[in-house]
Amino acid sequence: MKILLDFLPIVLFFAAYKLHGIYVATAVIMAATVVQMGIVYWLDKKLSAMHKATLALILIFGALTLALQDERFIKWKPTVLYAAMAAALAVALWGFGKNFLKIMLGSQLALPDGVWHRLTIAWIAYSLFMAALNGYVAAYFSTDAWASFKLWGYVFPLAFILGQGFYVARHLSDPADQAPQDPTP
Repeated sequence: MKILLDFLPIVLFFAAYKLHGIYVATAVIMAATVVQMGIVYWLDKKLSAMHKATLALILIFGALTLALQDERFIKWKPTVLYAAMAAALAVALWGFGKNFLKIMLGSQLALPDGVWHRLTIAWIAYSLFMAALNGYVAAYFSTDAWASFKLWGYVFPLAFILGQGFYVARHLSDPADQAPQDPTP
């Protein structure tokens, strides 16, 4: 359900773009993201750092897009978000010896440290790939092509998350394996 909730602002953005253009679509994605974060907060009683960063960047870059009537701001927002995420994960891991993924998700997933390390490196690489890909499309393609990429390019995060799920599943320990065995026959 949460992946659908994540996808909803993009669908609304794309529909508004096709019907009314980039500036109406920008206002729609700003409003949709505020509503989305309200629902996430209502469900989870908190917003993750990524949710807060996404909301802030949508509102800042959206406001700049609308105030300056310059579509480049909203088109470059994903590149900034992905690059910032890659930088934060890399600096934490290699600069401070901290694994943000493990810190944020370690209470939900019991994984060996080596797996957390590889997951973090995968997230850094994925974030850099997505930053570069969005930057390339934003710089060298029309706004129409970029808007379509935002909708159909959602296959990349879905594929990445699915791949992460399969990788993590291999390393999760089965609680039945850890249960004490009954010594009586």
